[in-house]
Amino acid sequence: MAGLGALRGTPAIPILIGISVVMTLGMGLRQSLGLFMTPAVKDLSITVADFTLAIAIQNLAWGFFQPIAGAFAERFGFRRVLTAGAAFYIAGLALLAGASGVMEIIIGAGLLVGSALACTAAGMGMAVASRAVPNAVRSTVLGIVSAAGSLGALISAPLGQLVADGWGWRAGVAAFVVLALAMLPAARFAGRVDTVPVPPSPGGDAGNAREAARMALRHPPFLIMSGAYFICGLQLVFLTTHLPSYLTLCGMDPMLGAKALAVIGGFNIAGSLFFGWAGGRWSKPALLGGLYICRSIVLAWYFATPPTPESTLLFAALMGFLWLGVGPLVAGMTAEMFGLRWQAMVQGLAFTSHQVGSTLGAFGGGLLFDAHGDYVLAVKLGIGMGLVAGTIQLLAAVPKWPGPRLAGAG
Repeated sequence: MAGLGALRGTPAIPILIGISVVMTLGMGLRQSLGLFMTPAVKDLSITVADFTLAIAIQNLAWGFFQPIAGAFAERFGFRRVLTAGAAFYIAGLALLAGASGVMEIIIGAGLLVGSALACTAAGMGMAVASRAVPNAVRSTVLGIVSAAGSLGALISAPLGQLVADGWGWRAGVAAFVVLALAMLPAARFAGRVDTVPVPPSPGGDAGNAREAARMALRHPPFLIMSGAYFICGLQLVFLTTHLPSYLTLCGMDPMLGAKALAVIGGFNIAGSLFFGWAGGRWSKPALLGGLYICRSIVLAWYFATPPTPESTLLFAALMGFLWLGVGPLVAGMTAEMFGLRWQAMVQGLAFTSHQVGSTLGAFGGGLLFDAHGDYVLAVKLGIGMGLVAGTIQLLAAVPKWPGPRLAGAG
């Protein structure tokens, strides 16, 4: 990481700090919302599927608005988009804290938080970080910024559970509202990236958003990456939504779920740093495929036997290492394939696939639980699909297709 010393004294440092804070809070708070599912279900007399419907809508809104937010950032600037996202986040959490029924949960935790994440989470964060630094250190910086997105769960999960245990789940969500307020000033710092010149991609840039989208959707490596990203979202959001409920079902202390999410957040840091560093040295598609396969093997091991506090925390550590490492790899692959100008939008297209998978993981997991009274079938499906997706992504690491032809290419 010696090359990072060249960034001292440049505009990149405040930009990277700002976007790291935005990602830390945006992703950490969202990742911890599953802590409130069981008490909210009991308090409001709703079903698990009702709550997970809101999480599913959140993930759909996040995914479908991500390319739009990316296009808006190119047209109106990252600062405006990031600030609007922070405001939506605060409003969504406030509505969730005061919810009296399913509709407020759907609008607050679903539509508003989902829209906010499209403007503040990994896709936007990776695009901001990519623009702020030169290519020589980009992959490493993407790993560092992705790691920052892990700190939020490390802080918010134990805090939310502690406040909820003492004063109720609504107070826990209210504590999240207070944390989210810090996203507003951080968005202004990150928005300084609007003044950084964007270098053209080697073959030339697409002339407009429609041309960039058409180019991406016709490029086989991008389509394979997006398909595997679908399964990634399914696995991860199933865990963040249902792991606390699964542990309660198995008779574990409710605080164990919060501890597990915090451990995932902590080991996300190591995984993000490692895969960011590794992506600058080895094949990003191969690393991505291997990551998906390893993650599925860890899932199979953990759910094969009844959980214990020790096995749960070990599982959380392994999953954490294999969690957000996807972020710098996907962002780096997108930048290499299509350049920086439309990165936020094109990466948003891939992320739409991720979020459709997330919807299936959250809502589908709830439906299967309500139908069978356990998570056995949901876990088996998640493991099997993960192994298939990882294998296909690994095979795609062998070059078979030429790069996309961009506007202005010779």
